[in-house]
Amino acid sequence: MIGEISHFLSLSAVLLLSLILIFNLFFSLNKFHPNQLMLSMRLFNQACWLVFISFGMYVYLAISDDFSIAYIASHSNSQLPIFYKVTSIWSAHEGSMFLWIVFLTAWSILFVNSLDKNHPLKKLTLLMLSLIILGFLLFLLLTSNPFERILPFGAIEGADINPILQDPALAIHPPMLYLGYVGFVISFSFITAYLLKGDFELQWEQDIKNWSFVAWIFLTIGIALGSWWAYYELGWGGYWFWDPVENVALMPWLAATAFMHSLFASSKSNVLKTWTMFLGILIFVLSLFGAFIVRSGIIDSVHSFATDPERGLYLLSFSGLITLLALSIFAYRLPDLNSSKLVVSGSKESFLSMNNILMITGIFSIFLGVTYPLIIESMSGEKVSIGPPYYNTIFSPLILIAAIFIMISVDALWQRSMSLKALFISVTAPTLLSLLFLYLIWRATAVFSILAYIGIFSGFLILFSYLFRMINNFFNKKYINKGSAVAHIGLGLLFFAVSMNSILSYEKNLNLAPGESISVNESLQEFSFKDIRVFKASNHDVISADISFLHDGREISLSPQKRKYATRGQITSESAIHTSVLKDSYLTIGDQLENGSWTFSLKINYFIKWIWFSAALMVSGMLLTIFKKKVL
Repeated sequence: MIGEISHFLSLSAVLLLSLILIFNLFFSLNKFHPNQLMLSMRLFNQACWLVFISFGMYVYLAISDDFSIAYIASHSNSQLPIFYKVTSIWSAHEGSMFLWIVFLTAWSILFVNSLDKNHPLKKLTLLMLSLIILGFLLFLLLTSNPFERILPFGAIEGADINPILQDPALAIHPPMLYLGYVGFVISFSFITAYLLKGDFELQWEQDIKNWSFVAWIFLTIGIALGSWWAYYELGWGGYWFWDPVENVALMPWLAATAFMHSLFASSKSNVLKTWTMFLGILIFVLSLFGAFIVRSGIIDSVHSFATDPERGLYLLSFSGLITLLALSIFAYRLPDLNSSKLVVSGSKESFLSMNNILMITGIFSIFLGVTYPLIIESMSGEKVSIGPPYYNTIFSPLILIAAIFIMISVDALWQRSMSLKALFISVTAPTLLSLLFLYLIWRATAVFSILAYIGIFSGFLILFSYLFRMINNFFNKKYINKGSAVAHIGLGLLFFAVSMNSILSYEKNLNLAPGESISVNESLQEFSFKDIRVFKASNHDVISADISFLHDGREISLSPQKRKYATRGQITSESAIHTSVLKDSYLTIGDQLENGSWTFSLKINYFIKWIWFSAALMVSGMLLTIFKKKVL
């Protein structure tokens, strides 16, 4: 009965959102009614609360093991902890789409109600948000119904959640990504409303700035958590594989980063307004494209939620209509969108613009890498893949050029050209110090990789530029945007850590029987397979190996595992990781051979934790920007 009530509430939300659009269409054909906005707001708030209550009841169904609901029976189990019963809701297509709509609704109701009742864009923004929520609700209920029952009887225990998803990081990863993706519906709807209104004297940037910043934070955290989970859970020992689904998450992040810089320039100097609006539309379009890729099943990925292209086509059609609507309005208004000011050559705005162009180039390159195999397969039936070599070759020069522009822009002024003398002073010290450290790394490692060294050099340029600026401002008692400095230091550290990891990390594959010891190399001594243990956990069987070895004279003990989940019969590999400041010792156990020995994969990953620390710095910098205060 609760399932039917939850379903009914979602249907009721569809009805109320439809009434909003119908009423406003009727009012637009007649004289404006003074209570039009008030009525629309009441209907909108009620519709949103119906969605929240419906989802809350669905969570209760999952917790209470109502396996008469087909989706819950297929993705949960009575033996699961309550935490994973809840997270099982977004472990597959239907539930993840439901969560997407809940977050979309939450962002919408918070933003619309935050606007003053007399705000000139409130009504049009409300209509855009109502249309988008309605479209996704219809997609959910008509093509991906999570309320469908198993008749006449439900499963007794449930099929269980995918074992690799039974992890706290991955349980949090999708909600963070969704909060980021749908958070940019605010900028999309508000900009579209601004274009529809046609009053280009309105100042709109401040209304959405912090909302966009928060969405960017969620998106960054989501990507970082996914990277961290892939590293320690899948047994791959890697953090980024240029997987198509990873790529479609990176595209909106790049667009959002460009948008934030452009939004800041637009609100600061009244420039780049047209470009800012385009980026605000592009972010949500790319988010919709990513949703289609993940849920259509047209690509092979560990992240895919579905294998039903027909269902994906419904989402593609809706996304296409929304995109066409927004871009058509933008194109229609484009002749009237000339900025009141031009960007001054050599100013901070000019360098921000150049970096925005680089990020758009990166987005296009990723888009080409994702879609090209699909186009080739549809035309010839031939399967092709585009992997890391393509992306690394494309992004290395883009990163270097971006780092140079960032270095120059640190001391550049708003709407004022930078003199050659100031330019020389600004770039000399960071460049020389970066070259010196690059040389020292080469002498210490005796390893040379053009792509990696480009990344290291780029990271140093950003790091030293901001460090010098912070030191200079401290002694000269000047103001500094601490948030921007911390975020960019995090970016520089990211380039450095990724590049150092690529040239220093290495892997060894070993075959050992219990009680056997070997010496791998000069730094890896006395690798000992002490024992193999077999035991039963709550919902899976465990094979655990006890390993010890000396790495650079330091004893390390690790216990990698293989787990077999009885319900699904699925086997997973659980890595064992020893972490220090500079490196991780990463060990996974493979299969048992006919002679009784076992296979192991040992990876030594340098600077790997610095990658997620850099992401934390970028998020911290953005938080400082949101809550910034002018300090000496």
